[in-house]
Amino acid sequence: MTRRTRIGAALAAGMLAVATLSAAPGFWQAGTQADFLRGDVEQLSIDEHGRLTLGPELATVYDAGTPFVWTMLPGADGALFLGTGNDGKVIRVDRNGQGSVLFDSSEMEVHALAPAPAGGLYVATSPDGRIYKVDAKGQATTFFDPSEKYIWSLAVDRQGNVFAGTGDKGTVYRVTADGQGTKFFSTKATHAVSLAFDAGNQLLIGTGAPGRVFRVDNAGRGFLLLDTTFQEVHALRVDPKGVIYAAAQSSRGGTGGDSVSEPVSVPPAVTPSIPNVSTEITSVSVIDVPGGSQGSGSGAPDRRSGSGTIFRIQPDGLWDQIWSPAEDAPYDISIEADGGLLVATGGKGKLYRLSGNPVRAVLVTRVPAQQATQLLRLADRTVIATANPGRLMAMSSARATRGSFESEVKDARLVSTWGVVAWKAVAPAGTTVEVFTRSGNTRTPDEAWSEWAGPYSQADGSPITSPKARYLQWRAVLTGATASPVLTSLTSAYLPRNVRPQVTSITVHPPGVVFQKPFSSGETEIAGLDEDAADRRHAGAAPAGGGPGPALGRRVYQKGLQTFVWKADDENGDELSYEVFYRREGETTWRPLKSDLRDTLLVWDTSSVPNGSYVLKIAASDRRANPSESALVGELESSSFDIDNVAPTVQPGAIRREGTRFVVSADIRDTDSVITRVEYSVDAQRWQPAFPGDGILDARQESFEVRLGSNAEGRTLVIRATDALGNVGTGQVQIK
Repeated sequence: MTRRTRIGAALAAGMLAVATLSAAPGFWQAGTQADFLRGDVEQLSIDEHGRLTLGPELATVYDAGTPFVWTMLPGADGALFLGTGNDGKVIRVDRNGQGSVLFDSSEMEVHALAPAPAGGLYVATSPDGRIYKVDAKGQATTFFDPSEKYIWSLAVDRQGNVFAGTGDKGTVYRVTADGQGTKFFSTKATHAVSLAFDAGNQLLIGTGAPGRVFRVDNAGRGFLLLDTTFQEVHALRVDPKGVIYAAAQSSRGGTGGDSVSEPVSVPPAVTPSIPNVSTEITSVSVIDVPGGSQGSGSGAPDRRSGSGTIFRIQPDGLWDQIWSPAEDAPYDISIEADGGLLVATGGKGKLYRLSGNPVRAVLVTRVPAQQATQLLRLADRTVIATANPGRLMAMSSARATRGSFESEVKDARLVSTWGVVAWKAVAPAGTTVEVFTRSGNTRTPDEAWSEWAGPYSQADGSPITSPKARYLQWRAVLTGATASPVLTSLTSAYLPRNVRPQVTSITVHPPGVVFQKPFSSGETEIAGLDEDAADRRHAGAAPAGGGPGPALGRRVYQKGLQTFVWKADDENGDELSYEVFYRREGETTWRPLKSDLRDTLLVWDTSSVPNGSYVLKIAASDRRANPSESALVGELESSSFDIDNVAPTVQPGAIRREGTRFVVSADIRDTDSVITRVEYSVDAQRWQPAFPGDGILDARQESFEVRLGSNAEGRTLVIRATDALGNVGTGQVQIK
């Protein structure tokens, strides 16, 4: 027996015990990079082939105790300086991870740091837009105080001039070593977000609102290198060959903190309207009931986050987009020794490595924060600044010995019974892959969820022991001291609880209105009519009209036929069949009309039943997809409708003369329907309307008098009456 056969057998065996609930199990599978990227990793990497392996060892160097670490700068003695928010501090972290406050500003945010002479720092603060010069002992003086609200970025050239990118006017200032500042370049954007120098020591500016990249020469003349569709260019980096990399994003991503972007307003949820129980549309009767869904918990979360792109700009100005993540907003780029890129992102704090041609992305690791805001490559490690929460992390070149992966929460839409979980992995000696599951009835796991069940022992298929619920999540734990296991795919099975089908509406079309089959040829074929009934009938032409749905063709008229169209839903997605019943108004017994229908259309030849008022019932069953003992039926009754296939009787009465005119009386009766129109014609001339004695056509019996001129003598009078259901009766008399 092959491995694939064993997995299939295990899945089948796992579902056998619950087969009486529903015959249509579902399966969730993760086997590609896109599948695994929807989950969360801890010290695991996901390569371009979708394989999970142990990633680099990640450690917390320093917890700043603030929401944001926006920027960092290395010191000459191996220390690191952190710029934080929302407390506006500069923290010095030594080689041993011990931190102390070097400078506490009066502003809320420190967005940029740059080296100053004698081991000092330039500190850019917001929202009051001020640059401080802080010496090695923490003594601070105001270095430059422009009128702008924000200072987003700093860069120092070879001559010691400080360039400051500001907002909210998008101006870049050049400040000399003695603190004298002048406007160097106006970007005509809202913010000058990022600064760098190219290989020729010309200033590069990344802007926000809109996101552009400028190159500005020493004389302050600017050239637009890149005009993006994104909100801001958050970081600029230049490799040894002079290639520029730009990290563009739609917003700063995540939650909290300053942003150069306007906040994105999310439209309020729209509450669907509830249809009326009975609605009449012209002469079409529709009965509608609101659909419902089983299960508790909120819907799927809003997964929209700040997305972006990494742009590559060649020295000759040609550019291309080398990577566009689906959900992660790029914050910073670090150029590695081999030419690859390490990209820090926001949303879930993921770090990606980009390499190759074409460029492929590998998820290197994930920091325990919402945003990885800045990267800094040191001799033996890479340090990462984070936000939400604000920390300093270190990623070493050594591989972690343990890592875990948690899948996205899987929604079965209904309370379900779990089948088996199976996975494929390569585990060298001394390594393990363990799989766990948990379940719950809220969209986000919380204390109301079950505990993790497992580890499961059979990779070919282990029955899931988590409680029945709507949501399921699985976790894989990889361990290895000298080597790394590789997890390539995982499959889990579920069986939703069978839910009763719902017939949500029944449309009763006007009597005689039928529809051709949409692709019929030759003789007229009526959709929804039995073939034996169709053989006995010949359709009459009628003005073309639209049917109730795309499956219907031209609208025609045929006396004695009644068309019904209904809608039905099944939350399990089961195939439905339909039983149709009818009863006369006032009766309690339902009589079968049609059984085992697949279509949601029926044409009834009503000439087979007596005239009267009737009600139709549609019963939708899911027995085709479920065992008989667990199949369910949903029903709905139509509004009342009339059947009348008998024409009115027209009984001409006595003829009398009034002067030179003839007066002909007539009595018109209908056993079931109201008389709606009466006309007369003399010797096949044009039909003329006739009106009852009381002036109102509103009853099943009406009396008429038709007045004719003296020239009517010897001619034949025909009186025609039409009832509410279109039946026509005539009577005639010779005028004497």
